[in-house]
Amino acid sequence: MSDNLSPDQDAAAPPAAHTGSQAVPLARGLSTKLLLLTIVFVLLAEILIFLPSIASYRMSWLNERLGTAAAVSVVLVQGDPASLSPAAQNDVLMAIGAKAIAVRDGGVSRLLVVASMPPQVDEHIAVNETGMIEEMKGALDTLFFGGNRMLRVYGPVGDSDKEFELIMPDYRLRSAMLVYSRNIAFVSLLISLITAVLVYATIDRIMIRPIRSMTRSILSFSQAPDDPGRIIRQTARTDEIGVAERELSQMQERLQRMLAERKHLADLGLAVSKINHDMRNILASAQLMSDRLRQVKDPTVQSFAPKLLRALDRAVAYSEGVLAYGRTQEPPPARRRLRLHQLVEDVHGLLDMENGIEFVNVVDPTLEVDADSDQLFRVLTNLSRNAVQAMAADSGPEVVRRLTVSAEREGSVSRILVADTGPGLPPKARENLFAAFRGSARSGGTGLGLAIAQELVRAHGGTIELIESRGGRTVFAITIPDQPVHIEQARSGLRGRRERAG
Repeated sequence: MSDNLSPDQDAAAPPAAHTGSQAVPLARGLSTKLLLLTIVFVLLAEILIFLPSIASYRMSWLNERLGTAAAVSVVLVQGDPASLSPAAQNDVLMAIGAKAIAVRDGGVSRLLVVASMPPQVDEHIAVNETGMIEEMKGALDTLFFGGNRMLRVYGPVGDSDKEFELIMPDYRLRSAMLVYSRNIAFVSLLISLITAVLVYATIDRIMIRPIRSMTRSILSFSQAPDDPGRIIRQTARTDEIGVAERELSQMQERLQRMLAERKHLADLGLAVSKINHDMRNILASAQLMSDRLRQVKDPTVQSFAPKLLRALDRAVAYSEGVLAYGRTQEPPPARRRLRLHQLVEDVHGLLDMENGIEFVNVVDPTLEVDADSDQLFRVLTNLSRNAVQAMAADSGPEVVRRLTVSAEREGSVSRILVADTGPGLPPKARENLFAAFRGSARSGGTGLGLAIAQELVRAHGGTIELIESRGGRTVFAITIPDQPVHIEQARSGLRGRRERAG
């Protein structure tokens, strides 16, 4: 046994604070992201609203001009259009922003006012026959590519059965649409900012602040996990945030208890190490005395000497078990295909089979197990030694003392059974079966054998369980599945072999 214990107590010490800054920059914080996303989403909604809005504005503007032209046309039709001087006609057309005004009545078209007929018309717009999709396409076309086109706008006005026509350039329409778009953009941006601020303030109060508080608590707790004041304070909320706060608080409390228990174990290991240092000298002297006692021919002395030796052996084994459990960090299993029958025979050779205890190995010699040889050997040794010690307590010559190890394989899972004919486990041992220092079935035991065995089996992805325990029969079952095959690794290995072969 070692003189000094490795600094296990360092494992129980609070982790050092992280070297990097724990503060989240404002540009990458949830608040900034929430604000920007809200503005972007509201602007997207405003863009979707803008398309039908600008299309409606364009048609309203054209209908207004066509309505004005219709009013002028009614006056001219009732009077004499020829009586208007060219200057008056230009004034009328300039007021409307048109090149010509015409009216169609009963299939006959009359040109009422004309300044200068354009050589061609670029677009014909029927105000009462244009659908919403066409209106939006026309609005975007005018907005982005207009300004130098000639439009023919026609259609009925009001309840009149006449159809009015208007020939006009589109530069005034485009200018009006640009002003309208600018106003809509300003209003949309203002609405977006107001909405973003309101949404941000609401969500910040409901979600961001509690999340930020939990983040601060986690960072603070990580710096000093043994400080009870670092545990997050729960609120009375009943939503998901409240559940997260309660779960975080309970997790921090459990972690503190675990760290305290781990520190106690580390302190215990250090204490046992110091005791062991002094105990070795005491045991050395005791062994010398026991050797001398063996030479004494007194029958009474001869009867007590073996008991003294066994007591010393138990004391040494107890100290070594506590040290091994407190200091050992098991490595990952190095799994290979093993012949279990031979491994069980090795375990048999290590056991002290006294008092007529029979060892039966019924494992099929061809059965293979995918496991770490050393770790599986330790598991079987712990179980077998516990069984032998339990059966050794029965001193009657008529009592059957037999330890049987059997195994079977189902697909990719190996199942090993360790059965004995001992007195069975007491209720207290069954309740704390795999708990260190509490699961011992005999007086003076540590209960570390089953705890270590369970840890090793779990490292293989398997289980260990007590199947049966009564007077005359106790059975433990170990289940170990084969390690899974990773398809990509297998394929890459095959490719590598092919490349090397080629």
